[in-house]
Amino acid sequence: MSMDLDAPVSLSSIHKPQAATILCCNCGAPIDGTASTGALCYDCVKLTVDVSGGIQREAVLHTCRDCERWLSPPSQWTSAALESRELLALCLRKLRGLNKVRIIDASFLWTEPHSRRIKVKITVQQEAFEGTILQQTFEVEYVVANQQCPDCMKSFTPNTWRATVQVRQKVPHKRTFLYLEQLILKHQAHKDTINIKEVKDGLDFFFAQRNQAEKFVDFLSSVTPVSTKKSQELISMDVHTSTKSYKFSFSCELVPICKDDLVALPVKLAKSIGNVAPLALCYRVGTSVNVVDPATLQTADLPMKTYWRAPFKSLADVQELVEFIVLDIEPTGTQNGRFFGAEATVARASDLGVNDKTYYCRTHLGGVLHAGDSVMGYHLTGTNFNNSQFEELEQSNAYSSTIPDVMLVKKFYARKKKPKSRSWRLKRMERDEGDLLPKKADQEKMDADYEMFLRDVEEDAELRQTLALYKAKHQKNKDVDMMSMVTTDEGDDEVPKINVDDLLDDFEELNVNDNE
Repeated sequence: MSMDLDAPVSLSSIHKPQAATILCCNCGAPIDGTASTGALCYDCVKLTVDVSGGIQREAVLHTCRDCERWLSPPSQWTSAALESRELLALCLRKLRGLNKVRIIDASFLWTEPHSRRIKVKITVQQEAFEGTILQQTFEVEYVVANQQCPDCMKSFTPNTWRATVQVRQKVPHKRTFLYLEQLILKHQAHKDTINIKEVKDGLDFFFAQRNQAEKFVDFLSSVTPVSTKKSQELISMDVHTSTKSYKFSFSCELVPICKDDLVALPVKLAKSIGNVAPLALCYRVGTSVNVVDPATLQTADLPMKTYWRAPFKSLADVQELVEFIVLDIEPTGTQNGRFFGAEATVARASDLGVNDKTYYCRTHLGGVLHAGDSVMGYHLTGTNFNNSQFEELEQSNAYSSTIPDVMLVKKFYARKKKPKSRSWRLKRMERDEGDLLPKKADQEKMDADYEMFLRDVEEDAELRQTLALYKAKHQKNKDVDMMSMVTTDEGDDEVPKINVDDLLDDFEELNVNDNE
């Protein structure tokens, strides 16, 4: 065999380094000897090195069963739904040693709803040796424990409030407060209250923070005519740090004029708001008092700033209404919005069969009244009012002749069904009745006011649009048809009916009934 000395030789084969190969000390697999893993292959490194060794496998989560918030150490309480991103972040923050590794993935594992356990599957990465990154997946089990938060502690402890809102209205009935209650429930304005206490002529709302009370006062000012006064009381003071602790009180007085009240405006005030007749009828109370003159259908708005500069009370309220029978009515052809002018001849229902005395008047109810209908109104003839504005009108030559004998307010609907047969209902607000329970007479008065408010909701579509009406609760008797509950008011043909499609479902009660 001969060798050709002139044959070309590849330089790469001469200078190419040879890789040092050794065997794994554990399994005998060939590995690169220059690697930083030492004498172990990658599979053996994964088996011998635990990158999650210093991470907890069990932890405890504290939740408040009243407000359903979770404790985020050291003292913060956060709201988070089950299997939400917020709760997952809270679970990861609870683990010690997790900050030493890199989190790749984390997810919830299914557990029994009543097991009081939450399981999280976590995938982490860590560099075991130089250039060698290991990835590992493990599970962490959390035990859910109950712990009452400080806010709920205060709600169950008396005299822990920081601010109170005292809402008052000096009227003989509670219709305005019933309407205000529905507005508060609809807009969830009472969610920050720690207690609601019923007192004479109003309600007291207690809050844990001052800004919560100020927010509630702003809500009242946006829906009702209210006058607010603020006061504060010093509780304690630290002379070393000049730190002071106060309790704040907000006194909110509602205007003492309600819907369907008869008002006698001061002559100067009546001229300044549109030259309306001084003797008018209040048909709506919002952020301002809206009045209408039934004779001319002229309307006017009384701003609250103007009213509180020279406040006055109503001449008569709905408790002084008298039932009249419409003998004859003739439209005049005038209209202002939902008001239709008419000339009516009426007689008191108590005078029928006794005498033949009738009264002639102009009314704004020409669109709903017909001959033979019953109507509620104020009987002004022979009635003595202890009111300086009304006495001024009687002594005035310009306005004494414009005072009518009767002022009609609203149509009266005879109801044959019981009040409990309504297919709709309103939510009520939980409150503390105070130290003394109401007497039987007071309870009957409150029930009568609530029934009067429910009838106003039925009869006034404009009022009904501002409230949240719910379907009546399902009866436990399965033999009762739902459609029979919906049409219970059909026996009263004249009573305005509420469309069932406009009612809301009470999902909380529906869930309770389904569980039962």
